Amino acid sequence: MEGIALLIPIIAVCIPIAAFIFVYYSDKDKNRTVLEISKNLDDPSKVDELMAVLGAKKQEPLDYRRNGVVTMFTGLGLFLFGVFFLGSILKGAGALVGAIGIGMLIAGYLYPNTSGEINQAVDAFEKK
Repeated sequence: MEGIALLIPIIAVCIPIAAFIFVYYSDKDKNRTVLEISKNLDDPSKVDELMAVLGAKKQEPLDYRRNGVVTMFTGLGLFLFGVFFLGSILKGAGALVGAIGIGMLIAGYLYPNTSGEINQAVDAFEKK
């Protein structure tokens, strides 16, 4: 049992490190590719276009309601896992994550994030 208790923190540290290494190597390859392509381009404006295409990520607005529901049920899962298997520490962590999810869900209803929702909120306010 002590071996498993020692293995859990080691795994908890190794997983994020592996994710960071993966992101590092994928970005490194992307940067190397951009460098090779830019060597073969004659027009400097095309390099700027290439960087804009590769660097531009489509930024979607945060949907606090969706993220709140996901976070709330993740907390519920942690809480139930603590109830049935690991005890009070995981119950507390699950309750904390669930409370954060409830807060995000409430924030999603208080602060509209899409232009359509903002227009609806303004129209509703103007009608009052």
